[in-house]
Amino acid sequence: MASDTILLVMDMLNDLVHPNGMGGKSYVPLMQDRGVFDATELAISNARAAGVMVGYVRVGFSADYAECPAGSPVFSKARDNGVFRLGQWGTEVLDRFAPQPDDPVIVKHRVSPFYGTKLEPLLRAQGIRRLVLSGVSTNGVVSAAVREGHDRDYECVILEDCCAGATADEHAYAMSGLRRFAQVTSAADITF
Repeated sequence: MASDTILLVMDMLNDLVHPNGMGGKSYVPLMQDRGVFDATELAISNARAAGVMVGYVRVGFSADYAECPAGSPVFSKARDNGVFRLGQWGTEVLDRFAPQPDDPVIVKHRVSPFYGTKLEPLLRAQGIRRLVLSGVSTNGVVSAAVREGHDRDYECVILEDCCAGATADEHAYAMSGLRRFAQVTSAADITF
């Protein structure tokens, strides 16, 4: 692939966005109402058609949760609730967005897709300069990716209709703050 762009599909995991996952009662209805599932499929399809790399970011911890920070307000209950355990159904990408064999998959142990992961070495090795971002949650991984990507001198583009928060207000509030650091567009309007 000769493109300097990557589409990152972030934390679209069964634990969060499958009706039977722990986030099924919060994320799924909002995503259905806003068309996030269909928009994400469109973005992935258009990226692949344009020869753009599609990368997947997944939060996950080993079976003993050794990397899980006990004091984190975000992750401290993961062990107690048995979520985000690598190798389990919950940390797999939702089937309708599933990675293809050659797609890079980045596993993270924190909110940021950059912290302690292989993301930046991958981007540098592939000559990536533009990050097209999608996923859940808007105020979590998407926000962290935009802010860190910006500070690492990447051009950041958010596909707003491919993102969701646990509530509509959470999503809207996050988006209002991110417009300063990234271009905001939609799956139908992005030029890959």
